[in-house]
Amino acid sequence: MKEDYKVELGRKLVHFTSILIILIYVVIGQYSHRLALLTLTLILVLLIEMEYIRLEAGGKTRLIRFISRFKREKEKEQLGGDVFFMIGAILCLAIFDFRIAVAAILMTTFGDMTAALVGRRFGKHKLNKSQKSWEGTIAGLIVNLIIGMLFLRATVGGALWFLQNQLPAGNVLWPVLIVMALTASVTEVLINKLDDNLLVPLFSGFNGQIVLIILNISIIPI
Repeated sequence: MKEDYKVELGRKLVHFTSILIILIYVVIGQYSHRLALLTLTLILVLLIEMEYIRLEAGGKTRLIRFISRFKREKEKEQLGGDVFFMIGAILCLAIFDFRIAVAAILMTTFGDMTAALVGRRFGKHKLNKSQKSWEGTIAGLIVNLIIGMLFLRATVGGALWFLQNQLPAGNVLWPVLIVMALTASVTEVLINKLDDNLLVPLFSGFNGQIVLIILNISIIPI
């Protein structure tokens, strides 16, 4: 059980690369939105090539063996969640308001990580026949709400606080926040056979964008 928890922790820590994804997009995107997306797509291509070596070419290098340690059982013979996560991140950054894209990516990373780790360690009350628990789901929802309160805010002087080296500022976009946090948590609970690394950011981001449009709030690409 302890070993399973360590593997799960290692698997989730890989998702911290979401911060790197956002930083790459911010740095390069200030010069060219298309170039930023092309750079992230290059990373996606490299990930897929690694998966080709692992799945199709039967690669047994030290790096491939290390990566395989953090694959779920269902990923042993199919694309890993990191590929789907990268696809989801690129779609969010390409399509949605920048605040929504950032929140969706981070909810997928930290909300899902919290739900999984808390559920494995403290989960006593299972959701239906699922391996997921109420304890993990509630913990993940709380983290999603915190992420929303940090990043789903109105602009201050036409700029976002986290792009200006400021403390959190601007009114919280509560309707967007609540819809996205709930969508992310509910999607994570309901998805078992499909890959939540793709569906959580896509669904939460899409629903948040719709609310943003309904509220007639100006869209920010970056």
